Amino acid sequence: MKKMLCSFFLFLVSFAFAQKNSEDHYLLVGTYTSGKSEGVYVYKFNSQNGDFSYVSTAKNVSNPSYLVVSPDEKHVFAVNENHNNEQNGGEITSFSFDKKTGQLTQLNKQPSAGNDPCYISVDKSGKFVIAGNYSSGTASVLPVKKDGSLDAPVSVVQHEGSGVNSERQEGPHVHCTVLSKDNNYVFITDLGIDKIMIYSFDSKKGKLSPAPTPYIETEPGTGPRHFEFHPNNKFAYLLEELSGGISVYAYKGKGQLDLLQNISALPPDYIGPVGSADIHVSTDGKFLYASNRGESNTIAIFSINQQNGELTLVGHQSTMGKTPRNFNFDPSGNFLLAANQNSDNIVIFKRDKATGLLTDTGKRIEVEKPVCIKWIK
Repeated sequence: MKKMLCSFFLFLVSFAFAQKNSEDHYLLVGTYTSGKSEGVYVYKFNSQNGDFSYVSTAKNVSNPSYLVVSPDEKHVFAVNENHNNEQNGGEITSFSFDKKTGQLTQLNKQPSAGNDPCYISVDKSGKFVIAGNYSSGTASVLPVKKDGSLDAPVSVVQHEGSGVNSERQEGPHVHCTVLSKDNNYVFITDLGIDKIMIYSFDSKKGKLSPAPTPYIETEPGTGPRHFEFHPNNKFAYLLEELSGGISVYAYKGKGQLDLLQNISALPPDYIGPVGSADIHVSTDGKFLYASNRGESNTIAIFSINQQNGELTLVGHQSTMGKTPRNFNFDPSGNFLLAANQNSDNIVIFKRDKATGLLTDTGKRIEVEKPVCIKWIK
């Protein structure tokens, strides 16, 4: 009897440990290092209660403002958002990641083939990363070696043109590089020329070439910024930085987008400066969220019509800070974390999966100039 009770007790302890372990994830934070920030920060985050703890910092990396995790979660790639007068001051840094210790180890750096890289994605095979260079209006494809280090760019595209906003659209400004789910196309938003540029992607050689429909134009002066597909792959959503609007598209496959709806992400009574930043669809595909900077400092919440992909406003949530450049859901979808760049904190919200609404937990991660949130399970 004692042996049975002992075995049962050990089982409960093991089960509880396994449950806790499955609820803990690594939270990676990219930052601007012009102030007190030292690089990329790693935390442990619990998806049951929203608790967190500091783990480590990858130092000696300049302005790692946007991150991406490899499909196997063994490597992390960071842009180094820097520039020089020769239009090639940006770099991409590769790290290995140790899941046991939560440590990032820098492997190497490569030029990003442009200035101020602000976005990076990785293809489904993990063999290529695609970087977008804001100031130079270029995008580049860099091969990933077997050890996770990067090779020099094998493909570079240069955008041309300008927009109606002479202050912000004097030339091309690439803002994100998003791969289609089939890995065959790359959608590159360009704030400076009011276009989503569409490229065919050769996943064996890493080459970019114009797609049969090479671009989609947005309304003049809207400033395309971030772009995301719905989980069902039938719809796509574009956040426009300069107008504060969201464009909803039907995705027909093979790089084809058809406009369905335009809707504002700003609060109805807001009259201040506009600076929309980030956009994400919940993993269940029921809600869309978009962050507003300027003086709004809110996250817009929309329900998604599952039949036609169109959006209906649910409400707006203050980010309880300044300049919500980036936000993201934890892997469980229970929480939304908002990175407030200019108040130096990440605010943790509980997310109601039924209504989409957010509730401030009162928990804050204090970190200097947080501008990107990524996860490793």
